[in-house]
Amino acid sequence: MPAKIIDGKAIAEEVRNQVQKDVQDIIDKGLRRPALATVLVGDNPASHIYVSSKHKACQQVGIESIGHELPAGATQEQVIDLVRSLNENPNVDGILVQIPLPSGLDEEKVLNAISIEKDVDGLHPLNLGRLAQKGREPLFIPCTPEGVMYMLGKHLESFEGIHAVVLGRSNLVGMPVSLLLLKANATVTICHSRTRDLPSVIRQADVLVAAVGKPEMVRGDWIKPGAVVIDVGTNRVEDPTKSKGYRLVGDVKFDEAVEIAGAITPVPGGVGPMTIAMLLRNTVRAAKLAVR
Repeated sequence: MPAKIIDGKAIAEEVRNQVQKDVQDIIDKGLRRPALATVLVGDNPASHIYVSSKHKACQQVGIESIGHELPAGATQEQVIDLVRSLNENPNVDGILVQIPLPSGLDEEKVLNAISIEKDVDGLHPLNLGRLAQKGREPLFIPCTPEGVMYMLGKHLESFEGIHAVVLGRSNLVGMPVSLLLLKANATVTICHSRTRDLPSVIRQADVLVAAVGKPEMVRGDWIKPGAVVIDVGTNRVEDPTKSKGYRLVGDVKFDEAVEIAGAITPVPGGVGPMTIAMLLRNTVRAAKLAVR
């Protein structure tokens, strides 16, 4: 029997509906509308698309969005000065710096400059550090890992006793989602492209989170029968039959894995919508923290 398809669009819509209600509750109490400020540096076409989609999502749920753009030649000081001015702006609840930044800019220094109380992307070292410490809680969790956990929570009754394998060790997804799974009492194995006998490691997974950024790397016979597969990868592969000349695929060979897994996310339509939904939820959380 083919795997159950985990519909990220539908789950994200549930989150957005709740965010919209939360925004209205804030306004009904006579408080300021929650606001997200974005910082976009340079002319990367993909980054412009991502930022535009975030502004559109804010508009749909009633969050104010404020866009700031700097040229590709902006200096480190100019970017950090803008971030600091947004930190000090009482009408801004969340700050999102779109990455990657142009070459020559230090992403870590820019992210460090964001106030931890406005770090709705969850990428400040203090938030990530708290995530890594037992008994500590971050103010914000990175949006994609939080979206992965939310989807898994909708599908699994409990994380206790499961063996979760995370393929990928990036600061954006792999490491944070590993820490979240560990906090949820799963037994976690982190692997990557240099792991010895990678297929046999992945075959042990009750839950597989694939976030390595290599198109269709994980084959169907790597999957444990009945496993839950969360495919974070979004990769372009050439396809002359498509009007754009390419199609999007994940890190998992979907048409093979769907015949083996118990449940699986599609690409597109899986994890992607959850990332923006969690950004919206974090922005509302920041607004609530600001008035406590």
